[in-house]
Amino acid sequence: MGMPISIHVRGANLDSTPVALGVEAAFDLLRQADRLFSTYQHDSEISRIRRGELDPSQADPLVREVIRLCQQARELTEGAFTDQLPDDDGVPRFEPTGLVKGWAADRAAGRLAEVPGASFCLNAGGDVVVGGTASDAGEKQAAPWWVGIEDPRDRTRIAEIVELCHGGVATSGTAARGAHLYDPGTQTFVERTGSVTVVGPNLMWADVWATALFVGPASLPRRFVRVADGYRMISL
Repeated sequence: MGMPISIHVRGANLDSTPVALGVEAAFDLLRQADRLFSTYQHDSEISRIRRGELDPSQADPLVREVIRLCQQARELTEGAFTDQLPDDDGVPRFEPTGLVKGWAADRAAGRLAEVPGASFCLNAGGDVVVGGTASDAGEKQAAPWWVGIEDPRDRTRIAEIVELCHGGVATSGTAARGAHLYDPGTQTFVERTGSVTVVGPNLMWADVWATALFVGPASLPRRFVRVADGYRMISL
């Protein structure tokens, strides 16, 4: 997927077979997503769809699921999230990777959540999903993970820390990758500074909303509050 992905596991008996199998299964799901959705791989289904060689209706069921989720994301964000980005020639192409990263990480996290007695943190290019069932000695539940939010104007500084036992934290902005976020309203890539972080039960939707809120109109946060139950925004 063109990004580093890491898994950190806490708990007793981390050298056990169930933990090893769970982590490997999580990475297998991420590799599957890469094979289907990578825009870097010539033979991925997304690359074939973009070239007109594969009709979306004939694609893998997982690809069809992502297409449906992209449509839902467009509707929920009133068009601020898009899966159509201009290529080098300015021609709009199907580009679902803004949703796929969180979707794939959530699928992998679901497999990690099945590992007994383990708590996990999966970091996908800076977006984080945590969960699991491990508990510290004398505690009824796992200790929370501390997720740092980088100051977009000073990347050596942590601006805020989120404590989370279950759920996702996604940040969108220009500090790390420059103007790579596309505003479908103005049909331009956004160059402003700052960042938007969204915290909630599902990393995919946190990531969708973080992107939409960063590029979208000033009125979008009011819609976010109305329709994104269980999610909160941190704007820096």
